[in-house]
Amino acid sequence: MSCRRRPSHRNVIVATLTVLLLACSPQVSLDQFNRLRIGQSYEEVREIVGDPASCDEMLGLRHCVWGNPERGVRVGFLGGKVVLLSAHNLQ
Repeated sequence: MSCRRRPSHRNVIVATLTVLLLACSPQVSLDQFNRLRIGQSYEEVREIVGDPASCDEMLGLRHCVWGNPERGVRVGFLGGKVVLLSAHNLQ
């Protein structure tokens, strides 16, 4: 009897979906990031960089991410206006 375990189908499906989502995330350029400013509205940011990959909201602070963990932009909104901007590995 073999003790070797095979990967479950669920693990394979989750890994595949993760790779596909990261590959399909829109990439943000350094030029786009440089057009972002403190005080811009969510809609103004969307016009520049498109729809976010994800957004979370807690205690009135909305935090959105464009791109993926390898390369992207994070923006914090308070009262619908940009209060925090950060970027990583943009070209």
